[in-house]
Amino acid sequence: MKVTYFQQLPYRQLPDDFGRRHESVVTTPYHDLVGPEGARAVFGDALEELMHAARAGFDGLAVTEHSQTSFDVCPNPDLLAAALAYATESEGLQTAVYPLGRSLGKSREPLRVAEEQAMLDCMTGGRLVSGFPIGLAYDANINNGVPPIDTRARYEENLELVLRAWTAREPFTFNGRFSQHRAVNIWPRPLQDPHPPVWITATGNPRTMEYILRSNFGFNYFGWFGARLTGPRIFRRFGEIADRLGIAFNPYRIGFMQVIAVAENDAQAEARYARHVEYFFRNAIGAMPLHRLLLPGGVDPRGVEALLTDPGDTGVYATMRTATYRELVDAGCVIAGSPDSVTEQLVAIAREFGFGNLHAMLQFGSLPTDLTKANIDLFAAEVLPRLRGVWQDEGHAHHWWPRRLGGEPVPAGAALTAGGTR
Repeated sequence: MKVTYFQQLPYRQLPDDFGRRHESVVTTPYHDLVGPEGARAVFGDALEELMHAARAGFDGLAVTEHSQTSFDVCPNPDLLAAALAYATESEGLQTAVYPLGRSLGKSREPLRVAEEQAMLDCMTGGRLVSGFPIGLAYDANINNGVPPIDTRARYEENLELVLRAWTAREPFTFNGRFSQHRAVNIWPRPLQDPHPPVWITATGNPRTMEYILRSNFGFNYFGWFGARLTGPRIFRRFGEIADRLGIAFNPYRIGFMQVIAVAENDAQAEARYARHVEYFFRNAIGAMPLHRLLLPGGVDPRGVEALLTDPGDTGVYATMRTATYRELVDAGCVIAGSPDSVTEQLVAIAREFGFGNLHAMLQFGSLPTDLTKANIDLFAAEVLPRLRGVWQDEGHAHHWWPRRLGGEPVPAGAALTAGGTR
């Protein structure tokens, strides 16, 4: 299994009465709450924690994109990734640099994204993994003015342009619906051939899953609700679509994000992490109203059907802002406890749901840097070594990881549709 350290950039000093005073983390007035030192600390703390994880031996460093929000102050993860690219390369740290998100569904400059990430691949010496989510409604539609009905179409066109800009041998003209370019000939190009591994973060929309599988991209699912609550539906659906398409089971095609809190035992985990876990779920993912995450027209009919016939996610989401630490742990939204307990739970869900990439979220909410480093250290020393062997001896090739870091390219002329399914 590949294990990345997953980092958001939260503002960690929201007041205790934030939930009563403000509707959401995506509509909070900035100057009422933030001073210069607080803004600066967001980035300094995150970079310090990311580099600490790189030195601890994680396979990758994953950062996300969210704009105009206090729960993840990272409107362009490529800027953070550039700092990590230089720092890890200069220290000789063999870790992937993984911008999990450049939201192409809102982008009006897709060639800028292609150029930035080509630069990152060169700066890392071929250690880039590229993530391209479609984008959340509050960001793509409300904040950036993209009509919901256009989000997916813009996304697919932009991703097509990015991939073609990376791989075309000659300059070309692009005449799309959303962007037109008389000449596309970006410098530099990525070092990886034909391009860096591409991953898409999705929420379970069948159309997106089919698009991922047909395109031979990686599929990321974020476990805000816990693997056991939503995993059976999401991963079963992905497997059924893969079966229908005749695509062989390969755990390395799937990534899963999990909030994790490691301590010497369950009691110490609760004492150390409880208030920071509650801060995260109440003032981050739980503090975005559904009407800012989903808008009419932004989900295709198959996705609407999936939501209406299986509304469990939205029901759980509505309770996040009032859930206690114990309720979140019992639901599996957080995996917490001793190294043995955490390892056992992670191995169990990886095996049950068939994912070969874990995004370990070890900083969450208001958790300060010293406790984040302690969480990283204990996880890296006592959990990470025991996760590496999952799937190791079962003959699966990791086609969605940089070759420099052990990924295997698809053999020339071979398709990933041979063989049986899981």
